This record gives sequence, structure tokens and C-alpha cells, in this order.
Amino acid sequence: MSTSYSDFEFERRFLVRQLPDVLRDAPSLIVQSYFLSDGGYALRVRVQAGGVDGQIDGESDPREMIDAYRDWFDFAAVTVKGPSAGGTRYEAERQLDPLVGVELVGRGGARIAKTRYAVWLGADGWSIDVFGGANHPLIVAECERSGPVTGLQIPDFCVTEITDDRRFSNESLAVEPYGEWAADYAQELLRTGAHFRDDFGENRRLESP
Repeated sequence: MSTSYSDFEFERRFLVRQLPDVLRDAPSLIVQSYFLSDGGYALRVRVQAGGVDGQIDGESDPREMIDAYRDWFDFAAVTVKGPSAGGTRYEAERQLDPLVGVELVGRGGARIAKTRYAVWLGADGWSIDVFGGANHPLIVAECERSGPVTGLQIPDFCVTEITDDRRFSNESLAVEPYGEWAADYAQELLRTGAHFRDDFGENRRLESP
């Protein structure tokens, strides 16, 4: 059986320190449950409520958010993922009935909750995820395209690139939350300095409006 080009995702991801001012007014609340997370392979169920600001913070519990916003979730999907390499990752997704998705996320797996904002900057659309619960105050920005993300204009709110840093993958954050190693990572970043990959073509810095 052949694998289609659409079975892959192409993205670059960056750490963000502070939520940028230029964001759409209607964020989406996302709760995800990982039923498998091992060596870059993952089996995920996601539910999403468009236009809902879940007030994500350090006290946000993903399981409680499922109950609190149960009637708001309007999208659900199950996704199989392979390891990421150079910003490319196998991803096969099938949409689910939201009621089934909510039950699956609520009943099992390792969960994360986040609020996703979307903004168009330069030549690309960007997603900015603000994590809650044990992953607070992590903020991650990502740019996804239908092909390799080359010649990217990187907004100035991006601190360093984390594209292939497995620690920052959602499935890793579900089992080893950012709050448990954030201080160590801050020291690591001080030692090594910011890093932006140069094997995707020329990087250009983009000043946020």
C-alpha cells in the first residue's frame, strides 16, 4: 500500500516567552489524550471547541475541562503519528463524532489542555498554543505548510527553535510536563543560546506588527 503525500505534516516549532499582541479574538480550546507515546510514535484523540477561551492557567486540569466544556466541543479526531525528522512527520488522521471523542478523551490516556490562537504573519499562517495545567506557562508557536517549511520568516516573538526537540512534542508533554523541567531547560538555554535551524534555507526575522 502506498503512502500519500497528504499523510505527512510539515511544520517548524518555536518557544515563545510572551503571548504576542497580534492574535485573532476567537481562540480554540483543545484537549488531547495520548493512548500511546513511545519513541516518537503516538496515538492521539483530540477534541476542540472553536471560539472558546478556556482560561488556561496552571490550575487548569484537562479532565475537568472536558466536563466543563463538554457541550462546546465541535470537532474530534483520532490521529496516528510517527517520529519527527527535519520538520517532517507521518500523520494519519480520521475525524470522529465529537460526542465519541469527548468520551474517549475523558475516559483514558495522558491528557494535555491548551488554548490555540491563529494569526497570519508575513507569508504564513501561525498557530500559537498556550498550555495549561502541569505544562503552564509553556507557549509554542508553529508554522505548518503542505510541504517542507523552507525560507521561513520567523516572528520576533520566537525565542528559539524546538522543531525536533522531542521534549516539546505534545505527546511528551502529556507524560513529562514542562513544569517538571522548565527550570533546567532555562539554564540549558542560557548556556547554549538561541538556536534556529539553517538547513531549511535562509531564515529571516519578522517584526510583529
